[in-house]
This record gives sequence, structure tokens and C-alpha cells, in this order.
Amino acid sequence: MPKRYENLDHVSTHKTWADFRRWQQERKQKRKDWSYVVPHVSPPQYERLQKPNGRPQLCWIGHSTFVVQMNGITIVTDPVWAKWMGTAKRLSAPGVPLDKMPPVDVVLISHGHYDHLHFGSLRRLPGDPHMFVPEGLGRLFRRRGYRHVTELSWWETASFRGLSLTFVPAQHWTRRTLWDTNTSHWGGWVIEADAAPTIYFAGDSGYFRGFRDIGERFSIDYALLPIGAYEPEWFMGPQHTTPEEAVQAFLDCRARLFVPMHYGTFRLADDTPKEALDRLWAEWQRRELDDARLLCLRLGEVIDTTQALATVSFIRAPSQTTEKQQT
Repeated sequence: MPKRYENLDHVSTHKTWADFRRWQQERKQKRKDWSYVVPHVSPPQYERLQKPNGRPQLCWIGHSTFVVQMNGITIVTDPVWAKWMGTAKRLSAPGVPLDKMPPVDVVLISHGHYDHLHFGSLRRLPGDPHMFVPEGLGRLFRRRGYRHVTELSWWETASFRGLSLTFVPAQHWTRRTLWDTNTSHWGGWVIEADAAPTIYFAGDSGYFRGFRDIGERFSIDYALLPIGAYEPEWFMGPQHTTPEEAVQAFLDCRARLFVPMHYGTFRLADDTPKEALDRLWAEWQRRELDDARLLCLRLGEVIDTTQALATVSFIRAPSQTTEKQQT
């Protein structure tokens, strides 16, 4: 029998077919405006990725796909350039077309769901990247002929040409077939390097105490956190954060800057991209947080991560109890 993985505190994300049918019936009653499309940067900034000139850089491709460049190394998180996800068409084109991508050195996979692990996109990435994947997922890559694959468990760290890559917990689940539910793990990644900002890529997660644990172990500069696919909350709650929970997760992990992701690319739930952003900004203002610490990137936008940090005044606060725990 294959090993089955669990969340912290044995939190279950399991839903029954009855739950799914209830959601689909509720969905028929909703009338949503899907006209808003996440904007692309104009003019395109592809050339900055091709010639980083030693700058540490960050670029949002869409959904949970980012390009991270530091110390001369190009990293891609959860590479998905797919035009369709099941029967749902992509809502916005990738921020950088595949044929404009630089050679990739490292791929970080958060978990095995199709909107985070798309082998069609992986095969077309330029370069010969080393794949860093959750425990239990390596066999899927090796069966497909990938030569450079490293599996990690929660809190394990791997080194790659001066980078430190740590696989950290998330609250989620995974499945690619009817028979492999939770036979591989899920999580996020903390990327560290000398003389470069520390980046926390959260992957896909519901709200959980692990955000605070991660903030206590690392000095995070950028938190890339999911804000979409939360409606209906009674169905999605354990596995996807709401925008308000994402703000709390940002405070829990004590990061300096928040970059939202996991919205605006695929229709995975009933919330629209505009709703997710509106709720995010409303919560940000309610908590009276500095607007400069929230970076809502345009698709394809490339930022110098060191330069962006220099514009933010921030003193890292001690770990604090979350609002959810207080209530």
C-alpha cells in the first residue's frame, strides 16, 4: 500500500460527492461578472528575464507560476502554460510566452494537482532544469524520463549552486487519478541565497498554523500567497485561503512584502478575479497596512526584488497570536 500523507493536526480537506453536488446546484443560482481580466504589463518585459545582469528578479506568469532569478539562476514555480484546465478555458494569457522564456535551471513543484503540475508545459520549458518536488511525486517524474529530480519532505532543505531550497508545510491535498489521492505530499518553498531577498512561495493552502511556524524559522522578504478559488467557503475553506485569510497568513509569516497569486487564470471556484482583489484591498485597508507592502503584479511584470524592498520601511515584529486563534 502506498503511503498516504496528511495535514498538520490531521486536518481533513475531504469532501463527499453529496458536497460536490450541493456546490454545483448552488453555482447554477449565481450570476457572476467575469469580464475583468488581470492586465498584462505593457510594453512586454521579456528581455529583462533574458538578460538579468545579475539582478535578483521576480516575474508573475499567472496563477501560481513565477519566474525567480537570483545569483544567476532561473527558477520557475509550478509551471503551467496550459490554455485549458479540464473544460475551463484560461482566463488570461501567460505573462511571458514559452518561446520568450530564458533557459530554466530549477523547477519547484508545490503538489500534483493539474493546475500546478502540467507536464505539457514542463516539456516545453527551455533548458534542462533540476526538478524539486514533494515526497512521493518523484516516481511520476522518473517514469516520464526526467533525469534530475530531488524529493523533499516538510522542513527538508536542498542546495543548488549556492541556493537553499526548503520545502515547507501547506494545508491542502492532492490527486491526479481516482487511485492516488494523497500518495504524494504538498507544500510551499522558501528560496534563500546570499545577497538576495528571501522568497516564500506558499503553493496552494488553506489557512493553518503552519504560516506562523514558517515565519518563525525564516526571515521572509517576499510572501507569494494564494487569494483565489475560495467560494463557496463552506466547500473550499480547508484547502484555499480567502483574501482575508491570506492577509492574516502574510502577518503570521512576518514577511516584508505580499505578492498575491492563484487568481485570475483559471475558473476553479465561484469567486471572480475582481472579487478576490476587492476583498484583498478592503482587508488591507481595514488593518491599516502600508499600501507599499502589497504588490499586485501585472502579468509579465518583472521587478528587481532588491530595489522594491528598498522602498519599504519595515521592522519585523515578534511572532503574534492570530485573530482566528484569539476568537
